[in-house]
Amino acid sequence: MNRIKAVLEEKGVTQTWLASKLGKSYNMVNSYVQNRQQPRLEVLGDIAKILDVDIKELLVSTK
Repeated sequence: MNRIKAVLEEKGVTQTWLASKLGKSYNMVNSYVQNRQQPRLEVLGDIAKILDVDIKELLVSTK
């Protein structure tokens, strides 16, 4: 599970904007946001960098 949707809302940016910055399709980003598919670690790092957050903020703790 990830928190990409929550962080996008906190930052006030759209999935379309993130898809453009990542060079991914809207459908792929939407899959990440809806937790239907988890991004590879490298992509998660790119998302964190684009959103200017620590990668840990994009993850849901299992503790």
